[in-house]
Amino acid sequence: MTTPTSGTPISLKGCGKTFADGTRALEPIDLDIAGGETIALLGPSGCGKTTTLRIIAGLEMPDAGGKVFFGDREVTGIPIEHRNVGMVFQSYALFPNMTVEGNIEYGLKVRKMRPADRRTRVAEMLEMMQIAQLAHRRIDQLSGGQRQRVALARAIAPRPRVLLLDEPLTALDARLREELRLEIDRLLRSLGVTTIYVTHDQAEAMALGDRVAVMSNGRIAQIGSPRDIYFQPANAFVADFIGTMNRVRGDAEGGRLKFCGGWLPVPSDIRGPAIAMFRPEDLQQVQSDQAQFTGRVTSSFFLGDHIRVVVDIGTDAPLSARVNQRDRLTVGDTVHWAISADAVMTARDDQVL
Repeated sequence: MTTPTSGTPISLKGCGKTFADGTRALEPIDLDIAGGETIALLGPSGCGKTTTLRIIAGLEMPDAGGKVFFGDREVTGIPIEHRNVGMVFQSYALFPNMTVEGNIEYGLKVRKMRPADRRTRVAEMLEMMQIAQLAHRRIDQLSGGQRQRVALARAIAPRPRVLLLDEPLTALDARLREELRLEIDRLLRSLGVTTIYVTHDQAEAMALGDRVAVMSNGRIAQIGSPRDIYFQPANAFVADFIGTMNRVRGDAEGGRLKFCGGWLPVPSDIRGPAIAMFRPEDLQQVQSDQAQFTGRVTSSFFLGDHIRVVVDIGTDAPLSARVNQRDRLTVGDTVHWAISADAVMTARDDQVL
């Protein structure tokens, strides 16, 4: 098997990108990635995540003043072929005129590895990606999942210092995405290679990233562990982009946010107009005498492992709640709810969270 690497630290210093037509794709950002870390760049289309990846790869030059470091070495002006990076594109970018074996071997030939060593390495990659039986097939004879495994094998065969993955699972169906997500996680843990994973899929980012950098409008809105990003969003964009966030406006006093349908626990030092925010899974069904507020179910969606219900509690917007899949809630049911104080994020109504 491939020997795990120690990983190469990466640093971006003031890296922005303005294209020739004046489009500002990326504001100047600083980003430090530890050796062996997997960091997910997450955000909607046009947020700057792929531009960031291409600057790290050497496919784009940052604007004047921006610098890229691999370890202590500045690589800003060094093209991709001299950075020793492996890259997997959304389109796979495999060579259709070559076999699976030939695709994996290509990068090793470019690096002038000896034929015997090439054969050994290719066999190792075929075994690692569980595609040895496909070695002599043409690319057009492969399924999407098989092509993805070949692309990964080709990228890691030269033992790159850095692995760059640009929306690698987007073209696959949901079940295959889940399967390959698990395989990629296992692969990255075993290799120990520094990895940047670009995606618009929050589940992929949360599952694969040691840290997640949420991007918006060419900036990093927040960076942190998946748990921090989910439970302590830095602003409204992050809160809404990662999962579902309920919002209730009211007046806070004495540790309670009072609104038209009841109350929510808030810190005692927050007074006056305020917003309480919480995740659907933090709502708990209780008896009426224990309820902080009551609502009527307006929609109910059975999703297999849970039920998502929409609840009208008399506020401007209904709430979303996640309940046990064996609970039989139907439209029109009255439900009583409570939530613990530590599950509620609060801000004054004039603040942006």
